[in-house]
Amino acid sequence: MLQKNKTRLGMLAGIAAGALWGLVFLAPALLPAFQPLELSVGRYLAYGLIAAVLVAPSWRRLLRSLGWREWRGLIWLSLTGNIIYYVLLASAVQMGGVAMTSMVIGLLPLVVTVVGSRDHDAVPLRKLLPSLLLSGAGLLCISWQSLAHPGHASLLGLLCALAALLSWTVYAVGNSRWLGRLRAVSAQEWNLLTGVVTGAAALLLAIPVALAAPAAHGGTAWLQFAGLVTGVALLCSVVGNGLWNYASRVLPLTLMGQMIVFEFLFALLYGYAWEQRWPTAAEFAATALLLAGVLACAVAHRSQRTASAATARAA
Repeated sequence: MLQKNKTRLGMLAGIAAGALWGLVFLAPALLPAFQPLELSVGRYLAYGLIAAVLVAPSWRRLLRSLGWREWRGLIWLSLTGNIIYYVLLASAVQMGGVAMTSMVIGLLPLVVTVVGSRDHDAVPLRKLLPSLLLSGAGLLCISWQSLAHPGHASLLGLLCALAALLSWTVYAVGNSRWLGRLRAVSAQEWNLLTGVVTGAAALLLAIPVALAAPAAHGGTAWLQFAGLVTGVALLCSVVGNGLWNYASRVLPLTLMGQMIVFEFLFALLYGYAWEQRWPTAAEFAATALLLAGVLACAVAHRSQRTASAATARAA
């Protein structure tokens, strides 16, 4: 019963994280005058500052608990899951649109599930095959639509979205592994430490990004920029990542991968509202296929838990 409650809470945390992360897809559309690297640096500077303030009371204890290996892990996670990922994501949104980008990122469950199936006591890959096939069909739908659009921008947007998908997959798997090994650091403390390291990396990028800015922005534009990146940092990075880390600690990686689809669903909802349109036939088909893939994966996990419980009772 305790494990069942933990699973439910973990799933709720994953859904809530997806609802907050979906807002990230709107930021580049709201500030088209700013380059993706500017948005990335601004967001993660704000993330780092907020995280530093929140983690300050526990700083000395955490320094005693973490070695150089853990700090290297934090640096790697901050780059793959934050800086690099968000630059690629913002580029994809600006060149390919919110809907296309969120559709491609919605394939994260497929990739993470494949990786997670290699874990000890994970659901066998053969039982996850229906889910993977449905998700793959969803990818084909959105790829076909994106490439069917005239012009080079749509192809570049798709490539950036696929690169972002790869970057965040590396982060999701690595972060889950670290949370499984750590005992002296809570899920939220690990999130805040990731924010501090990410903020330091963003600070190193701030000067060259400012010097390379193609155009000067007015005072009103900078106020909008500051407000938006701070809001995204607080809601998506501090709160959203904290919820995600909690879910990562209580759910297996194969099931955790399926929680990512809620980021895609909420991003689609926000994107359609922003663009004031209904989904196209290809987008609707891709959505249905991805949802069917998630449901098939959930059924496979439930069957595995039932079989494991029956075996334990028989023993």
